[in-house]
Amino acid sequence: MLEYVTNVDWSAVAPYIAVGFAAQLVDGALGMAFGVICSTLLVSVMGVAPARASAGVHFVEMFTTGASGISHVLHKNVDWKLFSRIAIPGVIGGCTGAYLLANIHTEAARPFVMGYLTLIGFYLLHKAWNFTHEQKPRDPKVTMPLGLIGGFLDASGGGWGPVVTSNLLIQGADPRKTIGTVNTAEFFLTVAVSLTFILTIGLEAFTVVTGGLLIGGLLAAPFGALIAKRIQPRKLLFAVSSVLIATSLFSLYKALA
Repeated sequence: MLEYVTNVDWSAVAPYIAVGFAAQLVDGALGMAFGVICSTLLVSVMGVAPARASAGVHFVEMFTTGASGISHVLHKNVDWKLFSRIAIPGVIGGCTGAYLLANIHTEAARPFVMGYLTLIGFYLLHKAWNFTHEQKPRDPKVTMPLGLIGGFLDASGGGWGPVVTSNLLIQGADPRKTIGTVNTAEFFLTVAVSLTFILTIGLEAFTVVTGGLLIGGLLAAPFGALIAKRIQPRKLLFAVSSVLIATSLFSLYKALA
């Protein structure tokens, strides 16, 4: 084991550690962006096939979302009723999306999804601008279909956080609880999606790049929940909307280029 560690070219792995750290810090604090940031890097910059990139990212997320979820639970950021309503359909949608991505091309719908998320981002920015502390959180009504769609899109290259978090916030859910719940549910989604990828395309999808993302993600995981707990709801909405707009516009550009 020690010989393997000493033989690794850490100068080559270091950029992916940095990417994993930054992506997980954003994801843990805002409930989105790890999959989008990492998948975009692997596919657009490294030229990795979409199915292999998604498989590697989800393998990393098994560990980062587990650590992040534990942190959110300890900081009491999780709404367990909401958790059960999004986690189960999310797993079903994720397994379906992983199977289809491994066997057929599903990228045709990506520009439409990114365009939709961009509009959602601007709407959330509008809500953040007009947010007042007198506004009371509401229990979201549309949850199971949201989990199903979010899980499916996530397996196709990233989308659980942007789709589920943003739509729950639009329905008036508490920002801190929403982010903590979505992050915690994502652990079960990533385990299911990773197992599906292993069964369909095998372990060869996981590379040294995956190891770099894993190290960086694990280092950042404990900090996201603490950030989400301490930031005011209005500032959280501003941050979520800004990240959603930026990542969606960039992904839309890449999809259309």
